[in-house]
Amino acid sequence: MPPPIRSDYWAASPDDLLASLATSRDGLTTTAAQQRLDLHGRNSTAPPAGRRLVRHILARLTEPLVAILLMAAVISGVTGDWASCAIILGIVTASVALDVTQAQRAEATAEALRQSVALRARALRDGQPAEILAEEVVPGDIIDLEAGDLVPADGIVLDAHAAQVNEALLTGEPYPVEKRPGPDAVENPADAASAIFGGTAMVSGSARMLVVATGAQARLGGIAASLRAEPPPSAFQRGLHDFGVLILRLTGFLVLFVLLTHLVSGKPALESFLFAVALAVGLTPELLPMVMTVTLSRGAMRMATRRVVVKRLAAIHDLGSMDVLCTDKTGTLTEGRITLVGHPDLDGADDAQVRDLASISAGLGTGLPSALDAAILLAGAPPAEWRHVGDVPFTFDRRRSSVLAGQDGRRLLVVKGAAEEVLARCTAAGTPGGAVVPLDAGLRARATALEEAKAADGLRCIAIAWRDMPADSEAATIEDERDLTFAGFCIFVDPPKKGAAEAIARLGRLGVRVKIVSGDGPAVVRHLVASLGLKTRGMLTGTEITHLSDTALAARAQHTDLFARVSPDQKTRIIRALKARGHRVGFLGDGINDAPAIHAADAGLSVDGATDVARAAADMILLDHDLGVLADGVEEGRRTHANIMKYVRMGTSSNFGNMLSMAAASLVIPFLPLTPIQVLLNNLLYDLSETGIPFDSVDASDMARPHGWDMHEVLRFTMVLGPLSSLFDIATFAVLLWGFGAGPDEFRTAWFVESMATQILVIFLIRSAAPAWRSRPHPALMATSLGALAVALLLALTPIGSAFGFAPLPPSLMATMAGLVLLYLVSAEALKRFAMAPARRRRHGIRAS
Repeated sequence: MPPPIRSDYWAASPDDLLASLATSRDGLTTTAAQQRLDLHGRNSTAPPAGRRLVRHILARLTEPLVAILLMAAVISGVTGDWASCAIILGIVTASVALDVTQAQRAEATAEALRQSVALRARALRDGQPAEILAEEVVPGDIIDLEAGDLVPADGIVLDAHAAQVNEALLTGEPYPVEKRPGPDAVENPADAASAIFGGTAMVSGSARMLVVATGAQARLGGIAASLRAEPPPSAFQRGLHDFGVLILRLTGFLVLFVLLTHLVSGKPALESFLFAVALAVGLTPELLPMVMTVTLSRGAMRMATRRVVVKRLAAIHDLGSMDVLCTDKTGTLTEGRITLVGHPDLDGADDAQVRDLASISAGLGTGLPSALDAAILLAGAPPAEWRHVGDVPFTFDRRRSSVLAGQDGRRLLVVKGAAEEVLARCTAAGTPGGAVVPLDAGLRARATALEEAKAADGLRCIAIAWRDMPADSEAATIEDERDLTFAGFCIFVDPPKKGAAEAIARLGRLGVRVKIVSGDGPAVVRHLVASLGLKTRGMLTGTEITHLSDTALAARAQHTDLFARVSPDQKTRIIRALKARGHRVGFLGDGINDAPAIHAADAGLSVDGATDVARAAADMILLDHDLGVLADGVEEGRRTHANIMKYVRMGTSSNFGNMLSMAAASLVIPFLPLTPIQVLLNNLLYDLSETGIPFDSVDASDMARPHGWDMHEVLRFTMVLGPLSSLFDIATFAVLLWGFGAGPDEFRTAWFVESMATQILVIFLIRSAAPAWRSRPHPALMATSLGALAVALLLALTPIGSAFGFAPLPPSLMATMAGLVLLYLVSAEALKRFAMAPARRRRHGIRAS
């Protein structure tokens, strides 16, 4: 077996690598290739075996909140309350079923990656060319590549002839990259001209490569492996888990307290157990899965009207909680296409003749058109009077091309290419028909300075030169590329996307900070930032990130806005570093190189037109290339979060207050304050009253900043409003026992009425941090809340109530209960601002100037 290959194999000489891989320039023998295929496995990013359905369901059922609900259902069934058991099981089943429908997403992602690998490859076997399946390529193979081929594996270039490779899907760089034999003493593989990667495409020329890594060991395979892994818990999942743990602790405390005190006071063990069980079931927020599902589904429907596909419902919440958005540059903040943005002469002003000369070269040449040629021709076709006579196609050793054009007995040679190569062959400056002057040292320095200034701005420059040829010339040769007249430059850029600056500014106003994470070079990223008018702090390159530990990267990342020349795994490291600092992170990207970061983010976002892999890894897909939709999504996410938290805060505090009151009352009252069936009826009607919450309107202040599942805030709210409710319950007990001398049935009826009224009506107060009279509830919430209250009063105060152990109440007692309810509502309105006080959050990132 060949020894392990160094990780920076592009820095080694080709002969050393050939020796390390126990191969030669004539390739492997058939026998050796088969042995390596058995050893390394097939060169495939094959989709993983799907997670078993039972395993996926069990993972959901073991989440704390779901486990609590299941225990409540089982206990309800054991104690004979089959209605509550059926309701809870139905809600849990619907919630889990919704989650299971997303189980095949990872398989679809890996399948998209697998399809992006070349199907066949031309290898040297036994010294002879042989066409083999790309999946049979092994380390040590010698592969021949031509224009149009997909590269089947990672390796180095042994020989190249004008080889250009499109690496945009891996690096985000829109320009084709030259490939030539090495070695290259660079740290970042994207900077190595000799390194060539599986999944990229040959766009021109030919090359012979030595395969170094295949399958999961290749860069593309590493991306596939990262997508197969279970994604880290999102902000929504982490918050739901923390809430489940909080409920579990409150329930355990309350049940143990009631059991202990009842047994110590000598109450019957069975009666104490059933009472504690009823308290436990009463404390569980059994309608939370339904409230979340309906709220998120309504959010998904609203996002669909904005042409956003929501693949994972919880991602709506995660988008709203996001306080940092990391985005790739190409195709997201830029158009993802090369555009001609200037054609200046030596004075720096655009000259139409420079563009015409460039279009003659781009439109009349017979070589394979490049992306730069396409951009030139998009700006203008060659002048109609010129025709093709001859040309010398582009080669990497010359780094230029020549076209001989003819017009009415005139011959004109147009040369375009790298500035240093073209300028070195120029002796004059000017344009055809214009003033031509000698290209002295001063003018040559001016041309070089202009090119360097454009390059520093992240722009791509090619030089345009020309010379008159004899009228009888019928061919062009390399020797003709001399004594040229320099005309000017063609300037190219991947232009910023329309509306990107305003979208970033709007996100900033919503408290979301934007960080650009790109595979492009620093100059290109800085030019984009300047074009969008953004204020930024700091830049980290991929090379610098390589030398940072995870802890150091986490410290640097939150104070850095720009990340340039980063690899796919480094994008993922940046996401995790920000999450480690407590940020809730979204990532927007469109290439294969973005897929792992999309997968790791709390909210993974992609766009229509992105690669299959990026779309499959994303939680949301923007069908319109309008980044303003992102801000709409953030607001939608905050609306869903606000409504979910209304149920969480109200349900937890109300249930805890009621159960605390009952537990305390059971110690001093000689009878149960409510029978078990009355406890469950109370809880069921209260939950039904809140089914209108998903439809409720949300205050502008609730959408102005990022929100998260702050368990300290939930606990504070519970510990303020819960005891307040208990205080009024105890006052009710005192009035009933010592003021009216109520008997057991009358006591239970009066307290049931008071409890239902306070629980349901308080929703209109604490649904908003603003004064209740300034924030109008949605009609659906008013209907469900007041309807549930009407049902509760109907059951308690009419003859129907006798079936549940209720008794008629005298008018004086009912008036007293109404007064207590009113006083409670006034107190709740006064205390709610303290209970709902938001925590301060840090913000980091880009803001628009």
